Parts: sequence; C-alpha cells; structure tokens
Amino acid sequence: MGDPKKPRKTWERPGHPWIKERLAEEMELVGQYGLRNKRELWKAQTLLRSIRTRAKALLSLAEAERRIRERVLVKKLYDMGLLESENAAIDHVLGLTLRHVLERRLQTIVYRKGLARTIHEARQLIVHGHIAIAGRKVRSPGRLVTRAEEPLIDYAVTSPYYRRRLESGAGSSS
Repeated sequence: MGDPKKPRKTWERPGHPWIKERLAEEMELVGQYGLRNKRELWKAQTLLRSIRTRAKALLSLAEAERRIRERVLVKKLYDMGLLESENAAIDHVLGLTLRHVLERRLQTIVYRKGLARTIHEARQLIVHGHIAIAGRKVRSPGRLVTRAEEPLIDYAVTSPYYRRRLESGAGSSS
C-alpha cells in the first residue's frame, strides 16, 4: 500500500522553468486567487491535465463505449462543479481552463460567498478553523468543493464569527 508518511506527488512542475509569459501569468493567478505558492497552482494544472488526458482518450474509443464513458466523465465533472450542465459535450470538457479549477477551491468559494472580505482573509479563516462544511471544520483552503457541498459552507459553530452573525441577525429582526 505504500508508506502513509510519503504520499504520492500530486503535482508536476512546468516543463521549462523560465518562460517569461508563463511566469507573469502564474504570478497574476497566485495573487488573484490568494495562493500560498506556485505549487498550489501546479496542483490545479495537474488535475486539469489529467481530466483533459481522459477526455482525449475517449475520442479514440468506439462510439458505443465512448458515449458510456463520456457520460460518466461529464457527470463527475458536473458534480465537482467544473461543468455547467450534465449534458455537456466532450468539447466542453476539453475547453476547461485553470480558472475553472481555481474557482472551485474552498478559499475562493468562501470569499465569493461573502464570508471573508478578501481572498487572503478567506484563507486565514479556513486555516484557523472558522469555516465548516455541513458542520465539520475544514482547514484546507485548497480543497475542491463539490456542487452538493457548496450551499453547506458556513462559519463553524465554535467560531466567534458565527456567534457575531447570530447576534447581529437577532438584533436586526427585533
């Protein structure tokens, strides 16, 4: 099974380290999505690369087998929140970009839902244990949130932010 202290590497570095345009684009994404380092960006790129590889492999299959496997892949990506509809075509899968993956990170969703004022504050709230999904604290800002989990994201019950929101909500309704 392998040593649990040495998990499999979940990212690959870019092929060439010093391409100016790629470095500038990476720095823009790191700042825009509040990533800690480029390794978090490379994890998203690796995930996207594997999805595209699966989609390209489907194109070489026979039509009947291809439809079955394409439905499975599209359903999985829809449940992950990367595709807009369950009836998407393989072209939509191949059209996914790095921004689609980064938008599904817990840190980004916490910021977009208005639980944090900035993307950096969202990361800090998650790491410090103030954010929960369905009542369970989550301390990983890079976690990809599924479509089913997205409405369940809120402050943790033990968080002072949760209590503060309850007090302000109760005070405004009186």
